This record gives sequence, C-alpha cells and structure tokens, in this order.
Amino acid sequence: MPSSLDHLTRPTAARTARVSSWDQRGRNQDYWTTPAHSTRVLADLEGPGRISHIWMTQFCRRTLGPGLIDPLEADTVAPVMEIHNALGVNWEEPDPDYYRKVLIRITWDDEEEPAVLVPLGDFFGIGHCLPNSYQSALFTVSAKPEESLIPGGSAALNCWTPMPFNKRARIELVNENDLPIQQYFYIDYELYADPLPEDTLYFHARWNRSNPCNGWAPDIQTNSPEVNIADLTGEDNYVILDTAGRGHYVGCNLSVHHRQGSWWGEGNDMIWIDDDFLPDGSTSWPPSLHGTGTEDYFNHAWGMQKNAYLYHGAIVHEADVPGYSVNYRFHVADPVRFEERIRVTVEHGHGNHLADDWASTAYWYQTLPSPKATVLPLEQRLPVRPAGQPMPIAAARTGAVAEEIAVMRERYRERFEHHMEHLAERTRQRGERSLQESEANVKQAAVVRRRYDERAHG
Repeated sequence: MPSSLDHLTRPTAARTARVSSWDQRGRNQDYWTTPAHSTRVLADLEGPGRISHIWMTQFCRRTLGPGLIDPLEADTVAPVMEIHNALGVNWEEPDPDYYRKVLIRITWDDEEEPAVLVPLGDFFGIGHCLPNSYQSALFTVSAKPEESLIPGGSAALNCWTPMPFNKRARIELVNENDLPIQQYFYIDYELYADPLPEDTLYFHARWNRSNPCNGWAPDIQTNSPEVNIADLTGEDNYVILDTAGRGHYVGCNLSVHHRQGSWWGEGNDMIWIDDDFLPDGSTSWPPSLHGTGTEDYFNHAWGMQKNAYLYHGAIVHEADVPGYSVNYRFHVADPVRFEERIRVTVEHGHGNHLADDWASTAYWYQTLPSPKATVLPLEQRLPVRPAGQPMPIAAARTGAVAEEIAVMRERYRERFEHHMEHLAERTRQRGERSLQESEANVKQAAVVRRRYDERAHG
C-alpha cells in the first residue's frame, strides 16, 4: 500500500530555502515591526517553486502605564518585557482584536488579485481572536495555557498547505490596526528548475462574515416544531465559498457566536457544483451535495465534541467559552471537485431561523486567474464580546494628602508621556529596520534563485 511518507524515500530535484524575521545584525531581536496602518512584505520569491511551511508568532500590545525600563534601552534584546506583564515593572495588555485587524495577503504570479486575503488569526484557525491549541493536517496552533482563550493572546501558528507558484510568490502582512504588530515568522519553500505543469492548481483562501445572519426566528427555540419549515431552495444560507474556475474545495473553519443560549447547529450543508447552476442564473434542486446538519458536516454528532483530529475538530468548544465556538473540516482525502463553479453554503439553524454571528475561512485550489478579493472593513470584522466592567472612579481625598496625590498624578502623567515618546521612537526605529530586512530578504531570495538556476542548468 502506498504511504503518505513515500516521498521521503525518493530524491527530488529541488532547492530548499527560507525567508524569516531573523535579526540581520546578528543579535537576538528576531521579530519585525509593522507600524500602524502599513504593510510589510514577508516574502517575495521568484519561481518556479512551492511554499511548504509557514510558521508565525506575534504580539500586539497597548501600553497602559509607564514601565520602569526605558524602551530604547531594551532595543537590542528579545522581548523579555513582553513575555509577562510583571506587576509594577510594566503595564500592558494585548490588543484583544488584532488577529482580525491584521490581514495576510498572498499573491501568485503577478496576478492582479491576491489568492489569499484573510484576517491573520482566522487564516490559521483563531476565530473570535481567541487562540487555542489544536492539531490538524493543514494547520496547528500552539498556545500556552495562560494565553489560551484570552482575546489577543499570543500563540505559535503553523500552515502546511502546499502552495505552488510558477513565476512569483508574494506574501504580505497588512496592519490596519492603530498599533504596531511585532511579528516572528518562517516561510520555508522549494525552488524547481523547470516550470510547473500548465494544469497546476493554486492555493486560495477567503474570509466571510454575517453578523447577524438573516434569521427569521431568532426568538423561537432551536428544534421547536415551529422552526421546522421546509427549506427547498437554500437561498438564504450562509455562504462559505462562491467561486468560478476549475479546482477543488479543501475545507473551512467556522466561528460562531450563538446568541440564543440554546444550540446553534441543525443547519444543513448544501454545495452546488457546475451543472447545478442553470443558464437562467438559478440553481437546481437538490444540490450535488446535501447534508443533514452543521454538526454532521464537521463530522461530529449530537452536537460538537472537544477534539481536534487531522481533518475535523473543534478549536474552541462551547464548554470553553459559553456561546462561542470554532470548528474546522478539511477535505484532504475527499476534495470537492469542480470544473466551472462551486458554491458552499450552510443553513444557520434549520431553515435559517437563527441570527447568530458567523465568520468563516474557505480554503481551495483552482486555476488562475484568482477571483476578485475583497474583505470587510475593519469595523465590521471585530468580534462581538460581552461588555467589560468600567474602571472605578477615583475616590476624592482632602487635606495634605490630596496635595501629595495631585503632585504624584502629575509626575505619573509626565513619566507616561516620556515613556510613550521613547516607545514611539523605538517603534519607528524597529519599523525602519524591519523594512530594510524585508528588502534584504528579497535580494537574498533572488541570489538563492540565481545560484540554483546556474547549478541546475549548468
């Protein structure tokens, strides 16, 4: 029987290389800074080749008070201050929503449209900006317990989906936040001597969200007789993917914020392919693939279970964070193939009666050109969370102590301003250095390409 590891027993004519965020000064500050409202090129590679692995970890924090260490004095070391919010030494908190404020954008072969345009967290399976460890065939997340299920918590992200490119691969980080993001990364790839076959399919990913879904009865209990209407069109379903071309759909992750407090599943998956689309623009019934419930599409049953398997699982379970869930289904062994068009949809509750918050990332391979890529504006991407408690109002004091308090408050304000000025200068310096290192990575990748071509072609 053939094995998925058989390729390890055979030589391959290829050249392995990497671009990363390593500190090109030879020091230990191995992360890049992407300032607010800016874009950083992580990789710009000349093909033919294939990206084989992406690893990332990052942090994005808002400073709440002045630290006891000058930011400029810590400019050449690892982020030791950021590892733990040591009491009294620094006062910071993670931006809870930066996983949705930052985008990953990947473009193949100088195409006009990117093939991947997805919020950074959702691309790797971090839904609702809540990182949690899980393992699958295509993606993994590894988070420390104290960072798990914390909005904006740091985690290690991995992607093993093969990403071939014939002429060029360009990977960018788009920071739409008002804070800088600090990014570590590896992008491992192979170079080939000869062009890819003409029928090569290219990796794509898109993100979608409906908040709320257009439910007709969110006030009626799930699984009650009154919501058991006949849905024989699927026209109000939530859309995970709708694209034209030739290729195969390889899966998705789905993040749900359920508002009713009952059960958010029961909605059937429905996938239309090729001749399911009629000349007049309508669709035939039933579609080529019709399922029996959302939990069933994700290969669970009787609700969702807390597990993470190769091709399906729960990343965030309702038992972890009540009302929130993130699940995935990867069609690696059973890709859904299409020759002209595909539409992947799911009912949000039976007959689309629920009005929950749904967000999804679809993954697929198809021929170029890439379809038009759009993503919701930042304000419409942010997760919905319960309101936090406001900070208590400062109690008044009188007499001599009130005078001392006023002096201390002014001293604190001045120290905070000084700290923020130095922090902004450090961010500026790191941003400039990261830009220079990005340009150096592009040049070094070109050198590796030239050397490999000279060796491969004599």
